[in-house]
Amino acid sequence: MNPPSSPSAQAVSGTRYARITGTGSHLPPRRLSNADMAALLAERGLETSDEWIVERTGIRARHFAADGVNASDLALPAAQAALQAAGRTADDVDLIIVATSTPDMVFPSTACILQHKLGANGCAAFDLQAVCSGFVYALTVADSMIRAGAAKCALVVGAEVFSRILDFNDRTTCVLFGDGAGAVVLEASSEPGILATDLHADGKHVGILCVPGTVSGGSVLGDPLLKMDGQAVFKLAVGVLESAARTVLEKAGRTEADLDWLIPHQANIRIMQGTAKKLKMPLDKLVVTVDEHGNTSAASVPLALDSAVRSGRVKRGDTVMLEGVGGGFTWGAVLLDF
Repeated sequence: MNPPSSPSAQAVSGTRYARITGTGSHLPPRRLSNADMAALLAERGLETSDEWIVERTGIRARHFAADGVNASDLALPAAQAALQAAGRTADDVDLIIVATSTPDMVFPSTACILQHKLGANGCAAFDLQAVCSGFVYALTVADSMIRAGAAKCALVVGAEVFSRILDFNDRTTCVLFGDGAGAVVLEASSEPGILATDLHADGKHVGILCVPGTVSGGSVLGDPLLKMDGQAVFKLAVGVLESAARTVLEKAGRTEADLDWLIPHQANIRIMQGTAKKLKMPLDKLVVTVDEHGNTSAASVPLALDSAVRSGRVKRGDTVMLEGVGGGFTWGAVLLDF
């Protein structure tokens, strides 16, 4: 992938847009099939099966990071692949945003740690926390900063090591999540790329998906493992994803018929298919990676996007809808011409 124009050219171009010029992703090598998870849970006296997991979620496998591998370690190869695809180097980057709920440290940000590993020192770098909606939020922030002239070449990353916060005594949640990272390079352009965005949150739903713990005085207070009311999340997700999708289409002056691809948060195949049906999209235009990746939270949308780009499905000129929904409760959508 090559950028539509040089970032420096935008100073004289008129209307300023932001366009994705490269994508990348990375999964840790350790792959656990549903059979592997069933064996792991059996050691704890819990019963599950491939059939049980697939029927409820569509998930067949996920990847777990090795001990000592952090979110920034997964983010680095994803970022490097995106830069290579865009024909850029770390020296070209003037903004780094990492969406993550599983940072390397309390502080500094994972974005600053990634910045050092990339050798992109000096540019603005920060983390964004919106859980599974994180990448959609981060892409929206980067788009706004580019349009405002505060950045020309942004590296936007979603990176998670959710295996560190799973309760392996709860078969209803631990089988759902995996680790991974995805990244895009977003550049200033004279041609429209990101067409419209829409972000929301409703804090009254905090309790349906959360990790209710914190660090204080050198100890963990509360419970540091993921808790989820799956039924409540499912009911809320389908409605808000449809609403956000229709909002960005309206903002951009487009209709469902203009969509070439739908890339939603990869959490549950039934939620994803339900959203596609509400938008009257054929299921072969729905990008699905949840079967092999599980739910990788903020990494799921860029992982799926990169998979679709590198497989040749998503091509230049295609109109793509990205959607996220997650704890907070947060949700949002981005409509773009790729």
